[in-house]
Amino acid sequence: MIDPNHPATLAQTRAARPTRSTWVSANAGSGKTRVLTDRVARLLFSGTDPMQILCLTYTKAAAAEMQNRLFRRLGEWAMMPDEPLAEELVRLGETQAASEETLRNARTLFAAALETPGGLKIQTIHAFCDRLLRRFPLEAGVSPGFEMLEERQQAQLTAQILDEMSDGPEFAAYAPWLEAEPDRHVEAILRYRDAFATIPDEAALLREFGLNAILGPEEVLARLMGSVADNDLADLVVTFETAGGTIEKRNAPLLRQILAGGLSAERALEALLGIILTAKGEPRKSGFPTKGVADTMPGATDICDTLTEAALEARETLLAGATARRTLALRRFGHAFLGRYNAAKAARALLDFDDLILRAQALLHDSPSAAWVQYKMDNGIDHVLVDEAQDTSPAQWQVIKALTEDFFAGLSARDTPRTVFVVGDEKQSIYSFQGADPAAFGEMRAHYRNVIAAATEPMEVCQLLHSFRSAPPVLQVVDEVFRQSPVHGLGQQISHAAFNSGMPGRVELWPFIEPPEKSEEPPWDDPVDMPPKDDPAIQLAARIADWAQDLLAAGHRLPGGDRPIQPRDILILVRSRGTIFHAVNAALQRAGVPVSGADRVQLTKSLAVRDLLSLLRFLATEADDLALAEYLRSPLGGLSEAQLYRLAQPRDGSLWAALRAAPDHADVAARLTSLRNQADFLRPYELLQRALASQSGRAQLTARLGAEAEDAIDALLDLALQYDTVEAPTLTGFLAWVEATDAEVKRQLDSRSNQIRVMTIHGAKGLEAPIVLMPQTHSPREGNTTPRVTAAGDAIFPHVSVAERPEALAPVEEARKARALEESWRLLYVGLTRARSWLIVCGGGDRGKDADTVWYQAVEGAMQTLGQEEDDGILALQSPEWVLEPMGAAPDPQPAPVRLPPWARERGPKVPDAEEILTPSSGGDGAHALPGPDGDDPDAAKARGTALHTLLERLVQAEPLAEADALALLAASPLAPDTLPALVAEANATRLAPDLQWLWQAEALTEVAVSGRVASLGGQVLNGRIDRLLLPQASGGDVWAIDFKSNRTVPATAAHIPQGLVRQMALYQAALAEIFPGHRIRTALLWTATQSLMEIPHNIVTDWLQRHQGVDQPAPAT
Repeated sequence: MIDPNHPATLAQTRAARPTRSTWVSANAGSGKTRVLTDRVARLLFSGTDPMQILCLTYTKAAAAEMQNRLFRRLGEWAMMPDEPLAEELVRLGETQAASEETLRNARTLFAAALETPGGLKIQTIHAFCDRLLRRFPLEAGVSPGFEMLEERQQAQLTAQILDEMSDGPEFAAYAPWLEAEPDRHVEAILRYRDAFATIPDEAALLREFGLNAILGPEEVLARLMGSVADNDLADLVVTFETAGGTIEKRNAPLLRQILAGGLSAERALEALLGIILTAKGEPRKSGFPTKGVADTMPGATDICDTLTEAALEARETLLAGATARRTLALRRFGHAFLGRYNAAKAARALLDFDDLILRAQALLHDSPSAAWVQYKMDNGIDHVLVDEAQDTSPAQWQVIKALTEDFFAGLSARDTPRTVFVVGDEKQSIYSFQGADPAAFGEMRAHYRNVIAAATEPMEVCQLLHSFRSAPPVLQVVDEVFRQSPVHGLGQQISHAAFNSGMPGRVELWPFIEPPEKSEEPPWDDPVDMPPKDDPAIQLAARIADWAQDLLAAGHRLPGGDRPIQPRDILILVRSRGTIFHAVNAALQRAGVPVSGADRVQLTKSLAVRDLLSLLRFLATEADDLALAEYLRSPLGGLSEAQLYRLAQPRDGSLWAALRAAPDHADVAARLTSLRNQADFLRPYELLQRALASQSGRAQLTARLGAEAEDAIDALLDLALQYDTVEAPTLTGFLAWVEATDAEVKRQLDSRSNQIRVMTIHGAKGLEAPIVLMPQTHSPREGNTTPRVTAAGDAIFPHVSVAERPEALAPVEEARKARALEESWRLLYVGLTRARSWLIVCGGGDRGKDADTVWYQAVEGAMQTLGQEEDDGILALQSPEWVLEPMGAAPDPQPAPVRLPPWARERGPKVPDAEEILTPSSGGDGAHALPGPDGDDPDAAKARGTALHTLLERLVQAEPLAEADALALLAASPLAPDTLPALVAEANATRLAPDLQWLWQAEALTEVAVSGRVASLGGQVLNGRIDRLLLPQASGGDVWAIDFKSNRTVPATAAHIPQGLVRQMALYQAALAEIFPGHRIRTALLWTATQSLMEIPHNIVTDWLQRHQGVDQPAPAT
């Protein structure tokens, strides 16, 4: 039971007060979701219409979690007795005495929330903007029926646009930087699309680099050479030759060649800068000139100093010009690309997810209809609640700002109290790559504080400092880490308090694994990208696997726990999915420890998918020996490397021919032959399913590759289904389609699966675990994470290396690095605060030179202050109560025994026999055809009838079919192709017969389903389908039921009609007589062989019905 007077509870209650606009800064684990839920519940309890509440969350999962919590609480209220409900309302903060009326009101909130039209507005901001744009499409300038551009569609669309632009001038100018990583450049352009919205101004751009024009090498060389007199240069060269040191004498001929104009301007500049400056472009500290040159030639030092200054200026001019040219190419390319991208989306009525925000922002701020839209919105929302505010981008804040603009301006359409509630944590802003800006968090707090104070009582500003999640030692280490850190970008000084101050906890810092001074030479046959065995990441992964294996085998329980530690209790967090990520997963799998595998898998990098794609490549081209070999070595083929080698070497023909000739592998060849026989007829999805299900391929892949293969296989099957809907299903087309737009499989790692989870800190945001390990704490290396472009305000620049960076870009790059470093520290904070009881920090590899970037060093400093060193070199901080008590190895989780109710043990009543359904076209006694000379077997006769019915269905409302069109309709028929033209002729002749034209009138019905319980048939259920039904208004008052018959032997008269057909029409007549009482029911057979209609006399039908009272009812049981 939570103490309502505890400072943590009081802070939550204060933050959830629904009458005040409130800004909440919440530490990790402080219960902000509970505060949000409490506030919405109190708003509803105070009488607020559910439709007037808008709650914006960051993810769909968060929205679903909050809605579930709210419904769970309101549902509990609906069933609570008076006294517990009154206590619950007091705990929530509703301190007034609960009357019978208020309790009754609380119990109705669940139904009110459920019955809200459109549901409670607890949604992501993207979902809100989507709804807004669909409500005001014309005002927003979007298609009313727009669809969302999914990730795969976007990749295909951008690839198509790049292909279309490839012969244009914008592409050509930027191609040197674009071609290596086009996807990442496109991603950057889409992220900073506002910066590319206008056509770049070349003159303004040059001014950004301090240039009036981009100078060529000739002009720059002339300025450099002109910085000193020609005779001084000549004298300097002579002195280099006579009195210079080794380097000067080696450079003298090159200088003389430059003075004589023997080198191109570009080559001469490169040579001069190399002589005067260091490789880093800095002045030489000595040797230019050497002492011998300075002593021999008076003034040599001054000449060299002048040349050095001129060289520095020349280098800067060259770098600025080159970067300005590249920046101009980037901005022109980005502008052209976005123009095509937006046009392509508009032509297809598509919006991407950023469009939702940008279009909504423009609708509420910039459109001519903005005031009207604001007025309409003003009538719909009184309370806006924002969750995870630290991850809200500036554009998203503009949408929220527009929604609340009139709340405090005195212009509201209503006089009811209106509030804004914002909760977030600057320390957890880690999604800058999605536009999040922690600075905006502080700016918007100041904005709302000012506008609310000017209009009403001051905005409530709350801090939630107590953690309901973590043990005191974990929180002590977190506070100490960031107290010692000089740069962390976490806002105010960090301070945490544990809600449960007596909760046992432990923090460990394992010794850092340094890289070896000299790495072992790997075996020659190891893959080139395989880390060596002495790689620190491999060693650390092995230690983690040993630790996990020992811990789980010992069966320890955490202090205060009531069960042994399970794999699901352990969460391993990394910065990125690099070497350590894959090494830990592999080490745990080798040790036999249950592990969930990668949380994200690039589809075409999944081994299971690659094996299946190899299979499809072979099925598409049997001569593809490589694809077949890959299949055979996979779990699907099951061959060892030695078996494959013996099969492949030596051989005369293809590998497929060798496989078919090998008796040892007959089973594999048979499976492949079966698939190859169907490859031209089945869609890619069907082929994959046959390989996975019928041939047990799924079981083989998951047994070898683990659980993560399941998700990749399912994703590939989903893609195959999608492909069938957008393209003509061909094997080669599907293979190209998959590889051209490589998808990423995002797996939901659920703790209920009882496996160790290994995931990135970004992916673990919002999660927690009793035990958390952080192994990737060494110096980060940007590598492929370095952005392709850098934003500085509204300007955009390409990212250039240090050696190529002009001074104009130095502040831009320093600001970018500072932002990245601050986010790195925020990422560390998120990782550390996922732990409940036991936090382990470890690392291995190159720590780097900059201590400010090394997490391990920061945690080490805190642990040296707070912890104690143990025998194995581990630094530890733990509660006095921390003791791991053995309980024996954790058993496999078993479901709790279920106690059956009494009725479950009683014998149930006898289930009545299944009721037989009468099917007129089949069953019963009697033949359905006369014997004839043609000798058709039943299957062929049935197929012939089906084909004729198909044609006649099309001919009912159409002119006679051309033979080519008719044959296309029968493409799937199992009949021999040479028999089909005769069927087409027979169907057309039937349609054109003069005596039958009255059957084809438009009022007649085709393929009419007749089903129901027929009283005249003893109450039996009938289910049939009449080929042609003419109702009274179309046939002079009678009802005609006509069935098409393709029998080749036609009876001479109605008396000779086979009894099976008489039965069919009699059943139709019995059913129709009850449907159309008072009308004459007439039945007939249309013989297509003779194009004749044979009516069955009424007496033949009624006689059959009288002879078969009860029809096909089964005999009673004896």
